[in-house]
Amino acid sequence: MVSTVAVLLAGGTGTRLYPASRSDRPKQFLAFGDDDRSLLRRAADRAAFADELYVVTRDGFADEVRDHVPEAAVLTEPAAKDTGPALAYASYRVRERVGDAVVCALPADHVVGDGFRDAVRRGCRVATERDRLVTFGVEPDRPATEYGYVEPDASHGSYADVADFCEKPDPETAAALVDAGCLWNAGMFAWRPDVFLEEAGTGPLAPLVDALREGDPERGYAAVDPVSVDYAVMERTERAAVVPVEFAWDDLGSWDALERLLGTDADGNALASDALTRDAAGNVVASDDKHVSLVGVDDLVVVAYDDRVLVVPKSESQRVRDVVAALRADDAF
Repeated sequence: MVSTVAVLLAGGTGTRLYPASRSDRPKQFLAFGDDDRSLLRRAADRAAFADELYVVTRDGFADEVRDHVPEAAVLTEPAAKDTGPALAYASYRVRERVGDAVVCALPADHVVGDGFRDAVRRGCRVATERDRLVTFGVEPDRPATEYGYVEPDASHGSYADVADFCEKPDPETAAALVDAGCLWNAGMFAWRPDVFLEEAGTGPLAPLVDALREGDPERGYAAVDPVSVDYAVMERTERAAVVPVEFAWDDLGSWDALERLLGTDADGNALASDALTRDAAGNVVASDDKHVSLVGVDDLVVVAYDDRVLVVPKSESQRVRDVVAALRADDAF
């Protein structure tokens, strides 16, 4: 009997949700909207379909992960080097501890709707029965530039081969991809650890895979650069498959995503805090315990947490990363 193991990715800091997300308070431990559960707690509750639950994170976050998800086994990486090394490390440890299993890798910061569990179970069956590396593809509802895309190839009923992956595109390319029937790459995966490690062992993660087999993960991490699992494995393998899904999905990666999570008032403002607006439309407002007033401004993101305030045009909300880079250079993030 193959065990299903959910692995939650919770090692990032969520820089684009600064200043709510900080170096010592990453977004997976925060709650947004009407639900007072943290994003990590919500992800763990969604993973109730699994036989076992693991969380992979960095050492500095491990204790807080245990506070939020006490039922999970916690895997601490030797270093934070993006999703490629994290999932190679987690897959190896799951195989070591659980044996015959299918891993379902789930980011801790996504928002999903009804139908999630059935879709994930379908993907796990494809991974188990077909020895495929499964990614889940969401039907786009707009030509988004903040997501990657998957181009399906030949269909096999519950899944399709992958013809190609496309990283975050420009607006014109995004529109063409949607018209061509491509799917959003949801960043959720399913695979058998043996299959994943075999494919990971032939690309940028090869030194880490070798070092894991030799019992020296620290050496393996030192030998690889930060790299996403998409680039390190999924875009290189011939075993990639996409399972189309119909549930509502969003990546709470930047402040403009709050519009889709919270909805808007009659003037198109998304208000995640105590706020007053006058002749203001299309704004996103969030704070901890601070009252925020907006007068005569449109299409801004205004965020106030702790002693920090962020103001940015909504159309440029991805540029929060530039602010974080500057703050990190001064050890002020």
